[in-house]
Amino acid sequence: METFKLTNYNFYTNRVEMELISNIVDSLKEILEDDKKQEQPLFLKVADDFILNIARKVVQEKKKTFLIGITGESASGKTVFVDNTIHAVVRDKKEGIYTVIRQDDYYKDTSKELQEAGSYDALFKTGFSFDTPDVINLQLMKEHLIALKNLETIVSPRYDFVTCVSNPDGDVKKPAKVVLTEGLYVLNEEVRDIMDVKVYVFTPLDVIKERWYKRAVSRGKTGEAADLQFKDVNETAQKYIRPNYLIADCIINGMVSEEYIKNITDRIMQKLAEIC
Repeated sequence: METFKLTNYNFYTNRVEMELISNIVDSLKEILEDDKKQEQPLFLKVADDFILNIARKVVQEKKKTFLIGITGESASGKTVFVDNTIHAVVRDKKEGIYTVIRQDDYYKDTSKELQEAGSYDALFKTGFSFDTPDVINLQLMKEHLIALKNLETIVSPRYDFVTCVSNPDGDVKKPAKVVLTEGLYVLNEEVRDIMDVKVYVFTPLDVIKERWYKRAVSRGKTGEAADLQFKDVNETAQKYIRPNYLIADCIINGMVSEEYIKNITDRIMQKLAEIC
């Protein structure tokens, strides 16, 4: 009798879950279809099984941490996408909903190299690059992401882009339902195996170049120093970043407005709330 009851319970539970998953899939497909009609759609490409996998995780893995890795070239719009997604998802500052891990905080300390060279121009002329995986402590970042998935609190480092100093006593990051991590190499082969969702932000090179030079000024790089680094940025992107376009679960448009990111994210979250 107990076995019969358990079998019926499991059958009912599985049927309810499948109905929820089906409803989520239908709702997300509807939103994506509407998005395609926009002059600048947010979603440029979505893997065949992406929507189904998202729906399954939402329904069947409610208690697990959801780790989303967001990559793209320098100045492609990764941070803008993350910040505006959070703005739409979280309307208050309640803890436990999301945590953000930014790869930029994990740059290795290169203040000594900068001081010895005397300037950014001189440092770049030695062949030094800030745009390869070697200058980022990906191992520490991965350890921190795994710890967050295991519901442990971590302290992320903080990096100063002007002085190149890495402070190990940075920011306290607490575990949450959703952990977003963004950066040039978060889908690098050393890290991507722990991601639940892999996102690539695509932006045309001419737009990237314009954005990059504006940001370089705020980081103390102008003139020849900026030119040398951007040349390196473009070369290393071709080798280390652009190939991730092929393994991403979805490709995001880095040209969409901040308001549209908020609107479509808000619509997705409302649908999920209604169904679940």
